[in-house]
Amino acid sequence: MSPASFAGSYRITGSKVIIRLRNQICDSAEELLASELCFEIIKRAMLSLQKRGSILLRVFGSREINDANIRLLIDTLQFLEKVDADHVLRVVQDSDDFFKDRNLLNDLVEYLYNFWRGFERFIVCDSEGDQLDKRPYRTFNRTIEGLTSLVRQTYRDIQENISGTHPRIYRQIAAGAEMAVIATPKDVPYPEQGPYRKLLPVGVIRQILFYPPLVLNPPNNKREGRFERIRENPLDWCDLSRDEWLCYPVKAGDLLIHVYFSEKFFELGLSMANLFELATDEDLKRRPDAVYLYGVPPEQFKAMDISPTVFYEDEENDMLVGAVPACDELGYFGYLKKMILTLHNIRKIRSGKLPFHGAFMKIYLKGEKPATLLLMGDTGAGKSETIEAMRGFGAELIQDMVVVADDMGSMELSGDGDVLGYGTETGAFSRLDDLKPGFALGQIDRAIIMNPYQVNSRIALPITTFANVIKGHPVDFVLYANNYEDLDEDHPVIERFTSVDEAIKIFRGGAVMSKGTTKTTGLVHTYFSNVFGPVQCKAEHDVLAKKFFEAFFKKGIFVGQMRTRLGVSGWERRGPEESAKALLDLIRNDNRF
Repeated sequence: MSPASFAGSYRITGSKVIIRLRNQICDSAEELLASELCFEIIKRAMLSLQKRGSILLRVFGSREINDANIRLLIDTLQFLEKVDADHVLRVVQDSDDFFKDRNLLNDLVEYLYNFWRGFERFIVCDSEGDQLDKRPYRTFNRTIEGLTSLVRQTYRDIQENISGTHPRIYRQIAAGAEMAVIATPKDVPYPEQGPYRKLLPVGVIRQILFYPPLVLNPPNNKREGRFERIRENPLDWCDLSRDEWLCYPVKAGDLLIHVYFSEKFFELGLSMANLFELATDEDLKRRPDAVYLYGVPPEQFKAMDISPTVFYEDEENDMLVGAVPACDELGYFGYLKKMILTLHNIRKIRSGKLPFHGAFMKIYLKGEKPATLLLMGDTGAGKSETIEAMRGFGAELIQDMVVVADDMGSMELSGDGDVLGYGTETGAFSRLDDLKPGFALGQIDRAIIMNPYQVNSRIALPITTFANVIKGHPVDFVLYANNYEDLDEDHPVIERFTSVDEAIKIFRGGAVMSKGTTKTTGLVHTYFSNVFGPVQCKAEHDVLAKKFFEAFFKKGIFVGQMRTRLGVSGWERRGPEESAKALLDLIRNDNRF
């Protein structure tokens, strides 16, 4: 049978298979098995078996494993999908070697199925010129759902016709694509001046479908360094191929940031679906506040000698542009998330808002007024761990906990001097090691898990709604998360500061015992625990910080520090648990409530 192709194109790069299409992907098992993609996958599988000298290759008998005999195997599989092995022997000439050991042939089919599923598999539905994005459910159903069902059914039919028996246990595995998007070029109102119009051909994601739990193994598991300002626009160097890039229009709080990512980092770029709100069609009618290019070809990246992670402030066009090259050492979700937040924070500082690195939530205790709590501190300080411990220990006391910000947000002053807090993300990107036992498993049906077998393994989960993120909430408590000090008579779990200067000294010092989430170790100090914007704009940030801390004290907001002891040996779990109990007591006993 002559080889067919998918209704589109495909690319295999590393461990990824990326299929781009406009129409239905495959109608039948015959078309699936006759496709060039199927041939390429089976050919790669044979090479893998040859490298290790696998006994599965005995299926070919004395035949050479070349393109012609691989196509003979595929022809055999096409008939096996329809009829039993005895009939195939009579129909497919020269197929007798494959059936000399039917158990071995069955094992080879199992291997091919697992080899295919070992790839990270993506489908991009290009809807330019048609209505795919107008009926996303129908599109996904006839492509993603259809491919999954087809691959799984083809595999089962072939095995049944080889063995002559029916399986008694069925596992509904996502055997097609793991992640899929509908993307179309949009007429984004970029500045007419400058290089921005070159971005227009790249498809902008309008819908995403994926099958959680997803387990991903990006090239790296840590982030290091910070994002450096440069004096030229990275877009001047870069050429983005429509066939190799996608755009995820991120809603970071009330800001719009267009994130362009290359196919090298598709798994990371699409994982933003569990962290950031996807912009609406109405959002795309306005100019974005920033642009981020993640995965620029290294040969185009002229700033490599300065820093591999850079941003540019285009003052003429009122635009921020971030860029990172396509290098394995930068293949970590933190480089995606944190650059977005850096661009967000710089925009906020420029508009007179104070960004924060911390967790911000509204807590409803039974029979009490709600209290809003801001826990500031660096990565690994124990913020998320304390919050999760509160959920457990406060089950009888807490009516509801509404997360506004899990990692980053901003504050503004209202006309009457109230301090209002906002978030940026609808999801959380948390260390698996620091979560309460069983928490990750309890949420696994929605999870994207990264580098599960390495230090700093992470889970990305949706945890709140965009409405909660962008609604301004008055701040009641501001605490610095101190993970490095033990307790004694002079160092309680929660300590209240008595002056603006005392508070600013601790918050500005940004001390934290590193937990290995970046490539720093030991006790480190970071300006306001935030290298993502404040460090790059220290002079402006210092002025804003003093203004806001004075407002905290003027309004009677509780300002202090909480010793989580997450970085103290032996207290990694018990420390946040005791912090959680102390926080609940603080809220219950505060005389303002």
